[in-house]
Amino acid sequence: MISRLPLDEQLAALRSALSRNDVLLEVLTRTAGMGLPGWYVTAGCLFQTVWNVVTDRPPTSGIKDYDVFYFDGADLSWEAEDAVIRAGREVFADLPVEVEIRNEARVHLWYEGKFGVPCAPHTSTEAAIDCFAATTCCLGVRVEPDGRWRVYAPHGLADVFNLVVRPNPVLAPREVYEAKASRWQEQWPGLTVLDWPTAAARRPAPEGPVPVDALPLAGQVLGTSTVQKRPLR
Repeated sequence: MISRLPLDEQLAALRSALSRNDVLLEVLTRTAGMGLPGWYVTAGCLFQTVWNVVTDRPPTSGIKDYDVFYFDGADLSWEAEDAVIRAGREVFADLPVEVEIRNEARVHLWYEGKFGVPCAPHTSTEAAIDCFAATTCCLGVRVEPDGRWRVYAPHGLADVFNLVVRPNPVLAPREVYEAKASRWQEQWPGLTVLDWPTAAARRPAPEGPVPVDALPLAGQVLGTSTVQKRPLR
C-alpha cells in the first residue's frame, strides 16, 4: 500500500499520479509564470486525479475545476483580486477547463455570506488549505523557481491514496461536507466516506501555519519535491 511507504516514496507516488494529468501539469506551469504570492494549486484537481489513477479512470475524469489559491494581504479590495482573475482568464484561455483563482487573504470578507458561518482572516494560503471541509481536500502543490514541487499536506497522503473522505470540522459546516461527499461518492463509488463527528469531537481551527523548522517532517527536500506537514496532535 502506498500509504505505508516512507514519506519520500509517497511523495514520489503522488507526483507520478499527478503527472498523468496533462491539464494539471499545464495549470501548474502557467500559474508559476503568473508570479502570485504564496500560490498553490489545490483541492479537487489534485486528490481527484489520484482517485482516478488509483481506480484506473482517465486522469481528468470528473474533475469540475482547477483551484488556484494565493495570498496577498496588502490589498484586500475586490478590484485587486478581480485583476488577477482576469489575468488568469487570459493565461488559461485555451485550456478546456475552468481555473478558479482566489486571494485567500479576502475569504473572511465573503465566507459567512456564502456558507452561513463566520471565518477569521487567514494568515497564509496554507492556513486556508487547512480549513477545507474534508481532510482529503487539504492538499496543495506548487512549482518552485528551481523546478521542485512543494507539497503542502497537513494531514498526510494516506487518505488520498486509500480513497477515504474524512471530515475536517474546523470551519465549513456539516452540510457542505455531506453535499460534497455525496457528489464525490456518485462519481467514485469506491470511496469510504466517514461521518461528520459529534459536537464534542470537533477539533479547534488551526492557528495558522507552523514554522517549517519546527516540523520534523516539514521542509525536507525529497528528490524533486518538498513536503510540508503538521505534526500529529
